Amino acid sequence: MNWEWPFALQILPQLVEGLTVTVAASVLGSAVAMVLGLAIAIGIRSAGPNVASAIRFCINFIRGTPLLVQLYFAFYVLPDIGIYLSPLAAGVLTLGIHYSSYTSEVYRAGIENVDRGLWEAAKALNLTRAQTWRYIVIPNAVPPMLPALANYVVGMFKETPLLATITVVELMNRAQIIANINYRYLEPMTIVGLFFLSVSVPAVIALDYLERRCGYGSQRHHNMAIF
Repeated sequence: MNWEWPFALQILPQLVEGLTVTVAASVLGSAVAMVLGLAIAIGIRSAGPNVASAIRFCINFIRGTPLLVQLYFAFYVLPDIGIYLSPLAAGVLTLGIHYSSYTSEVYRAGIENVDRGLWEAAKALNLTRAQTWRYIVIPNAVPPMLPALANYVVGMFKETPLLATITVVELMNRAQIIANINYRYLEPMTIVGLFFLSVSVPAVIALDYLERRCGYGSQRHHNMAIF
């Protein structure tokens, strides 16, 4: 099968529409993962042992089940108990919750690396727990963790094709529809691959720079593994 430029240019606007959905799902899912992951990390450290154990159990359960199963549960099972979500909402929430189980560990590592002297200084200044977290712990814990957190954002972007299984018309789903209608797969699938590479390759370069700038080289192998 030969490459046809007129067909490729004809389908390009439709694929760009799918790309906007993919980017939106990635950005919104990442926001959920970052906020929820931080809340989980703080909750485990601040809550009592019983609550912390319950949170850890939930995290391990989420990690131990495939993302695809979680997507099906959110979109096809929850309506049976009266919870109805649009395909995109179900996809964003599932991606966010799934990745929050990983970002929470990144935050936990960052929090544990905060110098004990800073905790003691906050206590000596009579700062409240909320003030300690807001002004002392989080500003010192999060910056070194940025390379690892960014790695999960890129990983989420590359897993958005799974949203097609719950009828989200994202980039990959749009390409499949075009290919099935026209019986041509070369152009749509190639363009999809180029779209993903256009994000993944610059992200790898940016992560490498961010790791060196943050002095986070010890996590390099872990961060690059997903690529």
